[in-house]
Amino acid sequence: IKQSLDALLDFGANEVILTLSSSGSAYKNRSCDVRYFKAYKVDTLDTTAAGDTFIGGVAAALSHGKSIDEAIVQGSKAAALSTLKIGAQSSIPSIDEVNNFFKD
Repeated sequence: IKQSLDALLDFGANEVILTLSSSGSAYKNRSCDVRYFKAYKVDTLDTTAAGDTFIGGVAAALSHGKSIDEAIVQGSKAAALSTLKIGAQSSIPSIDEVNNFFKD
């Protein structure tokens, strides 16, 4: 995983997130070691759009001033929740659904 992340950074990326399916995700930038994030376990029905939902959750969190760590956690929660419904677009949860389902 570290070699893959480093290779992508060598291509010119400043930061890289690698999704690892049910194993979560990994993050690295040029100045930090690899950080791993857990996947949230749910009774999955359909994984269609889970990856898109993950990155959408990350982007939404970053656009609201969250740190990269907070954004990856939000993306992971949104992706997990999206797998509870059949389909793609219809499975993408709102931020309220994510916050209400995953009470920290």
